[in-house]
Amino acid sequence: QVHLVESGGGSVQAGGSLRLSCAASEYTGCMGWFRQAPGKEREGVVTVADGGRSTDYADFVKGRFGISQDNAKNTLTLQMNSLKPEDTAMYYCAAGPDYGGSWCRQKRAYNYWGQGTQVTVSS
Repeated sequence: QVHLVESGGGSVQAGGSLRLSCAASEYTGCMGWFRQAPGKEREGVVTVADGGRSTDYADFVKGRFGISQDNAKNTLTLQMNSLKPEDTAMYYCAAGPDYGGSWCRQKRAYNYWGQGTQVTVSS
């Protein structure tokens, strides 16, 4: 069982920045950040494979969000810049084993989830 603990959420005005961190109890091949807004399905924000060497960003965050992974500390950090009101959501860290190829880009790759951290962006 892999335990994930997120931190760093909060409230910010549009155009501002936040940094989310995820601490994992052990290393897994796939790690990622997902988000879920009220009334919407959970969607992928960014996924990471191959120890951080392979990343896949959702189009709606490209150029604004950046991911970094510290394999020695089993941490995953999401830097969010130029935040928009539509980025408001609960953000979840997720992890799972990597079976190669584009596996980590799929939501079904993730069977461990954190409790979530709220991000609220006001206009």
